[in-house]
Amino acid sequence: MLYELKEIIHQAIINQKKGLKNVLATVVHLEGSSYRKPGVRMLIFEDLNSVGAVSGGCVEKEIIYRAKPIFSDHQTKVITYDGRYKLGCEGILYILIEPFFIPDDFVRAFYEANSKRESFKIDSYFIKENEVFGDFGSVLTFENQKQFRFSQNFNTKPNKDVEVFTQIMQPAFKLLIIGGEHDAVKLCKIAATLGWEIDVITSIKDPKEKTDFPGSHTVIGQSPENIQFTDIQENTAIVIMNHSYVQDLKYVIKLSKYQPKYIGILGSPKKRERLFNELFEFAPETSEEFLECIYTPAGLHIGASTPEEIALSIVAEILSVIRKKEPFSLRNITGKIHN
Repeated sequence: MLYELKEIIHQAIINQKKGLKNVLATVVHLEGSSYRKPGVRMLIFEDLNSVGAVSGGCVEKEIIYRAKPIFSDHQTKVITYDGRYKLGCEGILYILIEPFFIPDDFVRAFYEANSKRESFKIDSYFIKENEVFGDFGSVLTFENQKQFRFSQNFNTKPNKDVEVFTQIMQPAFKLLIIGGEHDAVKLCKIAATLGWEIDVITSIKDPKEKTDFPGSHTVIGQSPENIQFTDIQENTAIVIMNHSYVQDLKYVIKLSKYQPKYIGILGSPKKRERLFNELFEFAPETSEEFLECIYTPAGLHIGASTPEEIALSIVAEILSVIRKKEPFSLRNITGKIHN
């Protein structure tokens, strides 16, 4: 959800420069089931345009309508939306709607935290009633304990009857693509729609630019002999797609010192056997845990054949790994989709 919040903050800054006020709507509680879960947000502009979504598109119009008075009276309120009667979603949404102002020092702190890949916390204070006004609002706390209120009128010491929804925003999931061909571009595009932070390593002999990889964070030309990997953490996936066995092996040897969540490698089962055998020959200290994070041939078996389909199958496999889910059709579920 971090990339959605980034979009909201970016648009709020633009609106403020235009002289437009902003109102933020946050789902803070859910009774029953709904298309999306607490923590989703949408930004409403004074001209009644908006960005973000709290559902599949059916709730947003009512939220915009009920947010109109806040632009003039600046009163924070909590509303409910009962999907049981309107959507068949069997759930009641509790939505906090508050004035939203972005000071310059918040902008600096927010983007600094993102560049350092730091997490932060958002506490949203509310009560479970419909169309109720009060001293509600949200407070964002960074790792250095700096705090910012979304609404300038909000008292950060609410009374005992007020509940709090706490959300920890983790750094964006990171995808490292090693390869610079057409299929790598397709993978970058699809992963970018998920809000992932994407770094691309291309051949030093054929370097590319960021413009060649829409949605990428960085693009560099490098060689496996000289590259120094940094910030390969648990929330990192790596996909190797050089179309060169020798280059693939060199990168895997270099990566064997780390423990990412996922390493996907294009190829065949036969290539996998050869890769593992030679990996132990050149890096005998390779651990079993490292081998467990290698997925090759990369991707789920969904019949993918085009570069776009292959990219989709790889992204789906990465999600299944990081979410610890065994892929199968949702039609086989008889209970809740999400626990």
